[in-house]
Amino acid sequence: MADFIGAVDQGTTSTRFMIFDHGGNEVAKHQLEHEQILPRSGWVEHDPVEIWERTNSVMQNALRNGGLSGTDLAAIGITNQRETTVVWDPRTGRPYYNAIVWQDTRTDAIAANLERSGRGDVIRRKAGLPPATYFSGGKIQWILENVDGVREAAEQGHAVFGNTDAWVLWNLTGGPDGGIHATDVTNASRTMLMNLETLDWDDELLGFFGIPRGMLPTINPSSHPEAFGTTRTSRPLRAAVPITGVLGDQHAATVGQVCFSPGEAKNTYGTGNFLVLNTGTELV
Repeated sequence: MADFIGAVDQGTTSTRFMIFDHGGNEVAKHQLEHEQILPRSGWVEHDPVEIWERTNSVMQNALRNGGLSGTDLAAIGITNQRETTVVWDPRTGRPYYNAIVWQDTRTDAIAANLERSGRGDVIRRKAGLPPATYFSGGKIQWILENVDGVREAAEQGHAVFGNTDAWVLWNLTGGPDGGIHATDVTNASRTMLMNLETLDWDDELLGFFGIPRGMLPTINPSSHPEAFGTTRTSRPLRAAVPITGVLGDQHAATVGQVCFSPGEAKNTYGTGNFLVLNTGTELV
């Protein structure tokens, strides 16, 4: 019988895998840092391949530390640094560029132009976000406009986008061999591209950034027994384990602090300072 639950936590400075028993007790974990790439002032990047390699290593080592195998896991979930943007070739799994991290400010001109053009108010109304360097939409636009061949590849269906949740999920479920290209509503809500009313990508918002819809992952509920697929037996767990949840890290922390009622909030002091408030059914 599979008695344990695994959790991938892909963060800004490190990736870890933790294993819990049915009582919620941690029985094993492993954590590895990855490189912070700083090409110039205000630019912050990660190597997506390194992140995937670290994910492999921490999963394997956590199992080893606990004296377990992949078949002992009933399910796993993924939580991740939000907004950090990866664009890759789904035919090969090769990233077209380093991941542009949430802290990166190279898209300040894109954000300023959205405000000047009056599009900022539309983004606020539909996506609930102000135009800012923080969010993924401008980062995708920057890659499309500045990395040779990516625009053409995207238009041909050979370039796809994901935050690190989608990148890790796609690789765990097969990568170029049928990997699932999906995300959840919490991560999608941090792109400036998702309509809060429909919980789907918004064509008008995509047009503001010049992003082909085909680049984007399917948006799923954060918890679902089937939508995120299962790990491939050739991948790090060496077992077909259901992936039943995906949640952006600060949203996951809000759940972890049991902020289930409107008006309840949590504040996380980590790589950044993140205050999240439960607004109930009210769109903000």
